[in-house]
Amino acid sequence: MVNAAVVGLGWWGRHVVSRLKGRNEKLNVVLGVDVRPDGAREFARSHGLEFTDDYRAAVERPDIDAVILTTPHALHEEQAVLAAGAGRHVFCEKPLSLTRDSAERMAAACKRAGVVLGIGHERRFEPAMMELNRLLTEGALGTIMHVEAAFSHDKLAALTPDDWRASSEHGPAVAMTGMGIHLTDAWIQMFGPVERVYAQRERRVTEIPTGDVVCVQARFRTGATGFLSAILVTPLFMRYHVFGSTGWAEVTDSEHPDDPCHAARISVRTRAGDRWSREFHGADAVVANLEAFADAVAGAVPYPVPVDQMIENVALLEAIGRSFESGRVEQVS
Repeated sequence: MVNAAVVGLGWWGRHVVSRLKGRNEKLNVVLGVDVRPDGAREFARSHGLEFTDDYRAAVERPDIDAVILTTPHALHEEQAVLAAGAGRHVFCEKPLSLTRDSAERMAAACKRAGVVLGIGHERRFEPAMMELNRLLTEGALGTIMHVEAAFSHDKLAALTPDDWRASSEHGPAVAMTGMGIHLTDAWIQMFGPVERVYAQRERRVTEIPTGDVVCVQARFRTGATGFLSAILVTPLFMRYHVFGSTGWAEVTDSEHPDDPCHAARISVRTRAGDRWSREFHGADAVVANLEAFADAVAGAVPYPVPVDQMIENVALLEAIGRSFESGRVEQVS
């Protein structure tokens, strides 16, 4: 059993605690950490957790094996390096960091300390996306030509300009760091590194300075192309569509992955005449990801998300941010 501290008891930190506390045999949350005790302390108490507002003291506790960082993005590097230096394994919510250099420093600190670095890209653990990745690995769609992806929801529609998520300090656009980053992670997992991007962001109906809609065009090193969109105010819409030389496959989701009613459907059609679909219900990809992290901490298996892909995704996010500002195509470093 891995004993963990959840650091940051906002929306997502509370979701993680609620999914794990008292019901998981691999990862036991024993401590809540937040610099704002009001509300967070009571939440921790109601879920049977100890509470502290002192992060350094938390990572130095001998009964803590790992930290789960659900904190503002710009804090990830400092917090991860401190935890690794104390010998604690690190699970970090996405994005891992905001620049390639920062992500590399985080990865290096964890490697030096011999601790596992995990990342909150739970789409990799959704059964429909895993089935799509299996088809691609087997070459069922032929040469990959193009991918189109969209992820929108209205959970952050009421976000105010003074919320940390809205600050440019914590990312080039909320729709990108909140939703689009999952799509680019799937791109890198399935199709490899992106070579260059052209990205746009707009502020249509909210007061958020970095906008409420994002669209990105990409060219992969393989020569394949991609497009993604993410919108902060449109009700949930999730679609991931891959086009190959011999067929296509599409994954669509009915609810947000944090919803217990979440379901996803994969549909496939090939030039050979095959045409089928399959629906998946009830999988909790957030917990599956955390359990994979716990298995890696216990030494049972390696963590399934390669660190170089974590870094590559941050480099892509950084290039997207540069393209927002320049209005030009930008190379991924």
